[in-house]
Amino acid sequence: MNRRVALKQLSALAALSLVGGVGHAQQEQFKTLSAKVPTEVPGKVEVIEFFSYGCPHCNDFEPLLSRWSKALPADVNFIKVPVTFNRQPWTVLARLYYTLEAMGEANKLSPAVFAAIHEQHRKLDQEDGLFEWVGSVTDAKRFQDTYKSFGVQSRLQRATQLAAAYRVDGVPMMAVDGRFVTSASQTGGYDQMLKVLDQLIARARTEKGRS
Repeated sequence: MNRRVALKQLSALAALSLVGGVGHAQQEQFKTLSAKVPTEVPGKVEVIEFFSYGCPHCNDFEPLLSRWSKALPADVNFIKVPVTFNRQPWTVLARLYYTLEAMGEANKLSPAVFAAIHEQHRKLDQEDGLFEWVGSVTDAKRFQDTYKSFGVQSRLQRATQLAAAYRVDGVPMMAVDGRFVTSASQTGGYDQMLKVLDQLIARARTEKGRS
């Protein structure tokens, strides 16, 4: 084999390695579950954020996610699922989220909750501190009645089941269409994670016959 042929073959192998490397890197930005998780609304693309009010990374991500989610197509169902990781303080915070959701105030008051925890250092992950604070932002009696309700307890149990089904091991974690999961640690940052989410949503919409 002469030198010129050998160099051409080496160049071809190098090019193939680069192509393969790019594809592998893109694949690593999300994972595909081995079994699809059933979604809530048939015919829609479901997007889930697994989060906790107590997570500083979720606090950082919240403003970006809020702006992004407002521009989602009508056939995308965006929901938030609080995780507990079997921690009592995070269980209180998960119950707080579902209480506000049941009252129709989650979107309105979530920024105040994040600020109270991460800026004002209020102990909202303890019920005494939570009940003391909540009267300053909403109807305290209605909140406590809802907080202790069967409906909130059921949602909390469902959240635990979903976190297990999606194998959530850190937050914030995002899931698309019951099949794909991604996080900032996989994509290298929040902005890139949103781009990956856009791509996964577009893929799911195309598969459902939409554009």
